[in-house]
Amino acid sequence: MTKSVRIDAREIHYTPLNQMIRKAVADGVTEIVIDNVLGQRFIADGLRGEGVTITVNGVPGGDLGMFMSGPTLIIHGNADHAPGNTMDRGCIVIHGSAGDAVGHSMRGGRVYVRDDIGYRGGIHMKQYMDKRPVLVVGGSARAFVGEYMAGGLLVVLGLSGIPPLSERGVGSGIHGGEIFVRGDVPVNILGVGAKQKPASDDEKHRIAPVVRDFAAKFAFDPTPLLASDYTRIVPASARPFANKYTWE
Repeated sequence: MTKSVRIDAREIHYTPLNQMIRKAVADGVTEIVIDNVLGQRFIADGLRGEGVTITVNGVPGGDLGMFMSGPTLIIHGNADHAPGNTMDRGCIVIHGSAGDAVGHSMRGGRVYVRDDIGYRGGIHMKQYMDKRPVLVVGGSARAFVGEYMAGGLLVVLGLSGIPPLSERGVGSGIHGGEIFVRGDVPVNILGVGAKQKPASDDEKHRIAPVVRDFAAKFAFDPTPLLASDYTRIVPASARPFANKYTWE
């Protein structure tokens, strides 16, 4: 039997709010709905719990789901900076836009943003063996997306009516992982250490399950997304800044 609880976060400081969430999970609650969220930080940070779903109605503050391992967070609103920061497992679904550094240092799990994100999305995402983090942006991303990526998958779909990427530093310092962008990417906005080419049919087939999953979360039709052309951005080398060092 599913145990559920509803929490009214109006005018509650983030510390007692997170204590309430942790207690609910410890008591065996698997469905938590939090209403009237307005800027509370650190929601579900470090939280463990397979099969736990937390629905947030409002705008959570920074570091949503940081170090989280297992739960699913569904956000009906925008999110502040760094959702999914160093997340280990689980899923964050944002029905809106998000701020800077989305998925900062993610090492597993998935973050889906329906609309746009700010600067440095996917910075320093990393991968170990079969634990591969995934960040999908439905709209556009600002400068330095995929900066210092060490692993994982980052997809930008450009569904918001403006180019998915138009600012500098795309993949700057990337030394692992891959970025897929629906459509073309101007070569002059690529960062140091990044290279691009049209995605092959095999590569598009490989990301198709992620695209379908993203579309299902937001009730989108995946057909036009799967039929689109993509640009794949990867490391030009394993040591993008090797020629910046001084040797004696």
